Amino acid sequence: MATSTESKQAYQEKVKAQIDKINAQIDELKAKADQAKADASVEYHSEMEKLYAKRDAAQAKLQELQQAGEEAWEEIKSGFESAWNELNSAFESASKKFQ
Repeated sequence: MATSTESKQAYQEKVKAQIDKINAQIDELKAKADQAKADASVEYHSEMEKLYAKRDAAQAKLQELQQAGEEAWEEIKSGFESAWNELNSAFESASKKFQ
């Protein structure tokens, strides 16, 4: 049984909102990449590919979480948190490079 006071459903809603938000931020960064000069564009696109891979990993963890039984979701939650932190760090790094 989960020791957290946060319910599985509430957690799923929270992380889905986080993923939706970062997707919008990634789209905004991609728009900037599309406007970049040719030499900077290569670096932008490389960073975008890294972000997409980390975003996809976080979304995969969210799907695992949604499919997990009540007894397993806390364990999967920590896997999602790790994937989310990697995605967030990669986004912050890319965002700082291209401001």
